[in-house]
Amino acid sequence: MTSHLPIATRRLLHLIALLCLAAVGVALVSQHVFDMAPCAWCVFQRLIYIGIALVCWLGLALGRIRPVLARIAAGAAAVLAAGGALAAWYQYDVAAQMFSCAQTFADQFMVRSGLDAGLPWIFGIYATCMDAQVALLGIEYALWSLALFVLLALLGLAAAFSGRR
Repeated sequence: MTSHLPIATRRLLHLIALLCLAAVGVALVSQHVFDMAPCAWCVFQRLIYIGIALVCWLGLALGRIRPVLARIAAGAAAVLAAGGALAAWYQYDVAAQMFSCAQTFADQFMVRSGLDAGLPWIFGIYATCMDAQVALLGIEYALWSLALFVLLALLGLAAAFSGRR
């Protein structure tokens, strides 16, 4: 027996996941086409975006069985997005002012997880946070990422509470 998952919840979860993958796609194009080397906090945010997308799509799959699971996934996506916003803020406000972001949480996490060595084309750390400061349309990437994470958190909350009776 399958339960009905509200269309608004489905659409919002898909939108969140697609925005996350688009953000990672922009980051990869910036890195591999325009030679913008990422720092530890940059690649850590990529991991958060991918995590949010996976949580959303898992929520959609499980939400077909029990709609509450899709709303829980949406809430989890909002929490992850809030964490991503903190990471982006830290990159912009703190790490970008440091000569090296080695040994910061993001650096240690990416190195100890093995992601930087195992998937260097997406998670390799090739610059310090100070060197990785790049602007797009006059606004630093970290601020674009911060804004997107805030939007994702709001969309996640909207999905979590859509279709409630």
